[in-house]
Amino acid sequence: MSSSLDQLKATGTVVVCDSGDFATIGKYKPQDATTNPSLILAASKKPEYAKLIDTAVEYGKQHGKTVDEKVDATLDRLLVEFGKEILAIIPGKVSTEVDARYSFDTKASVDKALHIIELYKSIGISKDRVLIKIASTWEGIQAAHILQSQHGINCNLTLMFSLVQAIAAAEAGAFLISPFVGRILDWYKNAHKRDFTAQEDPGVKSVQSIYNYYKKHGYNTIVMGASFRNIGEITELAGCDYLTISPNLLEELLNSTAPVPKKLDPSGAASLDIPKREYLNNEALFRFDFNEEAMAVEKLREGISKFAADAVTLKDLLKAKIQA
Repeated sequence: MSSSLDQLKATGTVVVCDSGDFATIGKYKPQDATTNPSLILAASKKPEYAKLIDTAVEYGKQHGKTVDEKVDATLDRLLVEFGKEILAIIPGKVSTEVDARYSFDTKASVDKALHIIELYKSIGISKDRVLIKIASTWEGIQAAHILQSQHGINCNLTLMFSLVQAIAAAEAGAFLISPFVGRILDWYKNAHKRDFTAQEDPGVKSVQSIYNYYKKHGYNTIVMGASFRNIGEITELAGCDYLTISPNLLEELLNSTAPVPKKLDPSGAASLDIPKREYLNNEALFRFDFNEEAMAVEKLREGISKFAADAVTLKDLLKAKIQA
C-alpha cells in the first residue's frame, strides 16, 4: 500500500512544502515551496545557514546609506538567498514574501516586489520560478493585479480567510491564493469552545467554497490550502489544486497508509448554484462584505502583525551582524 502522501499526490493535488529548511524540503520532494518571515527566522537560527546570512550581510553593508537601509537590503537579499537554495532542490516555484508592513500600501508592495524580482534576476533566477507573496488586503490585491497584468510577475495572495478576498484575488488575476485552514479552525474553536471533526472543520469548508466558486466560474487562479493543524484537514481537501504542508504533517502522511480518496473535483462544481460576485473595482463593497466576517477581519489583522513582528526580530538579528 502506498503512503498517504503518495495517495494525496495521486489525487492531482500538488504538494508544497511549508518550510525554509532545505533538508526537510529535499526529504519530501514537493513540487514547490513556500516561505515567510517566521519560517526564515526559525531557519536562520541554525548554524548550517550561517553562510547565507553572511552573504546577505556583505551585500547589505554595500547597499544603503543608513543602518536601517542596509538592514532592509540585507533582509531582501537573505530572502532571495533562501529562495535560490530552495530552487536548487525543487522543480517548481518558491514563494518570497513582501514585508508585511506594506500590506496597506499598494505602491510600496509593487516596488518591493519588483526589487525582489530584480535581485533574483541578478543571481540568474528568472521570474517564472518565483511567486511574490502578498497579504490579501484590498491594497495587496490591487498590487497583485498590477504585478500580474503590467509586469507578468506571478503572485501568491496569502493570509486569506474569506470568499470575499478569494473572489477579488481571482478577478485580479492572481496566480495562486493561500486560504489559511488551520487559523480559521483556531478562531472557531476559541469562539465556540468545542472541537470540530475534519468533515465539519470551518477552515476546510472555506477552502471547499473557494475551490467550487473558482471552478464554477472558470477562474484559473490556483487554490492552495495552507496552515493545517492535522492530517484530517488535509485529506478532506484531497484533489485541491495545491496544498502547502508543514514538515511534521508531511511526516505523518509519509508514515501512514490510510486511504486518501479524492474529495474535490472541478466537475462537481459545475452543477452547483453559486452566484457570481464582483469586487475588484468596488472597494466599498469589498470592504463592507469583508467587514461582515469577524473571523476573517481578526485573523487577517493578527497574521499581518505576526509576520511583521517576526520580520522585525529577523532585522534585529541582521542589524547586530551588520554593526559587529
